[in-house]
Amino acid sequence: MEQMREAVTALERQVAAQAEVVKQQKAAAPGDKAAWQPAVDALLALKKDLTAAQKKLADSLAESSGAAAAPAFDRAALESMLFSRFFFAPAFGIYGGVRGLYDYGPPGTSLQTNILHIWRQHFVLEEDMLEIDTTNLTPAEVLKTSGHVERFADYMVKDPSNGVIYRADHLVKDVLKARLDGHQLALQAKLAPVAPAKKGGAKGDAAKPPPQELNAETIARYETILDTLDNYVGDALTKLMADENICALDTNVRVTDPELFNLMFSTQIGPTGNNVGYLRPETAQGHFLNFKNLYQYNQESMPFASASIGRSFRNEISPRQGLLRVREFTMAEIEHFVDPLKKDHPRFHEVADLSLPLWSADAQMNGQPIVQCTVRDAVALGLINNQTLAYFVARIYLFLVKIGIDPQRIRMRQHMANEMAHYAQGCWDAEIQSSYGWIECVGCADRSAYDLSAHSARTKERLVAREMLAEPIVKTAWMMDINKAKLGPAFKGDAKHVLAYFEGLKSCTSGEWDEAALLRLKAQLDADHQAEIVAPNGKTYTVTEAMIAVRQETTKVTVREFVPNVIEPSFGIGRILYSLLEHSYYVRPGADSQRRVLSFPPAVAPIKALVVPLSKSTEFEPFVRELTAALRVRGLASRVDDSSGSIGRRYARNDELGTPFGLTVDFQTLKDQSITLRERDSTRQLRVPSIGAAVDAVADLVHGRKTWAEVAAVFPEFVGQDLD
Repeated sequence: MEQMREAVTALERQVAAQAEVVKQQKAAAPGDKAAWQPAVDALLALKKDLTAAQKKLADSLAESSGAAAAPAFDRAALESMLFSRFFFAPAFGIYGGVRGLYDYGPPGTSLQTNILHIWRQHFVLEEDMLEIDTTNLTPAEVLKTSGHVERFADYMVKDPSNGVIYRADHLVKDVLKARLDGHQLALQAKLAPVAPAKKGGAKGDAAKPPPQELNAETIARYETILDTLDNYVGDALTKLMADENICALDTNVRVTDPELFNLMFSTQIGPTGNNVGYLRPETAQGHFLNFKNLYQYNQESMPFASASIGRSFRNEISPRQGLLRVREFTMAEIEHFVDPLKKDHPRFHEVADLSLPLWSADAQMNGQPIVQCTVRDAVALGLINNQTLAYFVARIYLFLVKIGIDPQRIRMRQHMANEMAHYAQGCWDAEIQSSYGWIECVGCADRSAYDLSAHSARTKERLVAREMLAEPIVKTAWMMDINKAKLGPAFKGDAKHVLAYFEGLKSCTSGEWDEAALLRLKAQLDADHQAEIVAPNGKTYTVTEAMIAVRQETTKVTVREFVPNVIEPSFGIGRILYSLLEHSYYVRPGADSQRRVLSFPPAVAPIKALVVPLSKSTEFEPFVRELTAALRVRGLASRVDDSSGSIGRRYARNDELGTPFGLTVDFQTLKDQSITLRERDSTRQLRVPSIGAAVDAVADLVHGRKTWAEVAAVFPEFVGQDLD
């Protein structure tokens, strides 16, 4: 076993070293593939050896521990239950539905509301954030400036035989994974030949190629493509799809070449059609455009954070995976505005010793695994480049665990340089493992000053913060004076173009002039008493020294102005909600093997308590009314189930809704007003002496003031009614 570990460690070092060789050779000759291809081939071979060694070690460890393989997760059973209990359903179902659009039913809506309530407590209240609510409709000009009109797009391809559209990178991934799976099936078939398939199989089966064995080189190539798929854009993606003969999965027909498709929904604002707008693809732009208002509201104090919860819209090419990839969804976003020179965080010490599962970009490139690392060490080692970013990465992890996400199925993954959003300087994702694999659910990006600078340049509005200097600074700078009284009459209708040129020489963020441009103008004015400029409209104009003057000025600066940087945690609430559903789902073992349970933490459960009268007898009604009224006063959602089924069946029905506690009114209640309190996961029942005590216990459990063990230590176990 120890030799296997040493072999894996040695191969990991070799992969890391060879990856560095590839990086250096590509940097030295970026266009000369022949020069660095041998190094790439060597890296692929080493990665293949490492994968085999890691699998051998894992198999050996599993065998020595006697661990049985975990049963496959039954996603179909979960989704059937979620639909039957109306957690969510396809929107417009009676009209056939629209892919990528879902409606939430009562339990799904309550679950989302409770997640967002905890999010507000965990972030907005805990961090004194400024919560805002901005519009869904966004003018095109705003999203042009932010870069979304140009860059917020994915590549799509079409099956020419039936017109079906695919997202190009998803199709490549699906086809290559299908071929790798087919390789395994072909190997199994050699060991245990199967009978020929019967005629009349599933639709589309005839078009699918049979499973085929792959050679080691092809397997390594496919695995490398899958690991680096985000690198392929434009011509490189077109070439990849041609080289690998990527065909539609259902028809095995070659698809068209990839074309860019903008993911924003366009619309017109107003009746004229002249004001084009979009449904926002993110809530963030509303924060940036309101920066001045927020800064003033915060009494011009830095740093500060704004937060919002709202709908965003993305016209996905091929929505799939249920709630994980939809066209309309709820986002919760934070924009933390910070001085770029002061990215430490006053509360960093509170999370510094928290250990996080980190997967750095270098580790991904070198085929290395996730490492557990404290937040303090992550900053000290440069894995996370500043305290503020690290603080929010840690707080994101704590939030996910608080709402019930399994910490063993969370990883914090750093973005590779090639997959970074156009606005991001650095980014970590909280990825959650589900039956669909590892899914990005939260992004935490350092957007630097990209957005504020872009909007400031476009609108000429100075989106800056100010800091009083402890000691004034004497500063000498070049300035320009513009004599509009001379310039206007000289250029008449073109004066605005000339002025636009001069305005462009002055930074709208720092307020400083472009010194090099001013010195060039001054040199022309000194030599010829005039200077030529090329205005934004493309025309050349001649200005004289009577119209402009370039001079040097010495001033005493007492205030430092800067464009704030932005750290942005962005939460996809639907993805988090679905992951929580999977992580909470289990089937009771043994005799209860048909009983399905959602084990939500009480704080997020849609319904906190089930009220169960033993029967529909009118004798129980006053107690049921008193019980539900007391729960309402405490703000605890409850549900009465007085149907004719057995108590056990009614409990089981509500276990599927994730209801953590049951309160049973029976004949003993009529005698002494005591109540049976049941806990969902253990199914233990306690006898509580009064309605008030039962409601107090539920409130303490829901709000985390007491654990079930602490409550069980106070009240006796229920074994049966005492009617003597």
